[in-house]
Amino acid sequence: MKINMEVLRMVAIVDAEKCDGCGTCVDACSTEAISIVDGVAVVDENECVDCEVCVDECPNGAISMSE
Repeated sequence: MKINMEVLRMVAIVDAEKCDGCGTCVDACSTEAISIVDGVAVVDENECVDCEVCVDECPNGAISMSE
């Protein structure tokens, strides 16, 4: 019997209106998936490992996880 399953991958999403570019998420990210571009955090979806450390560390609540 063969079972096909699709794995849903989560990725960090930045709310640009809440992000002040402080860099806390950059420092917290162990995979270096986050950078600051034009004063706002940007997540490289290919490097993000869904650990949610950035979500917990962001002082502005600007980062959430989404499919």
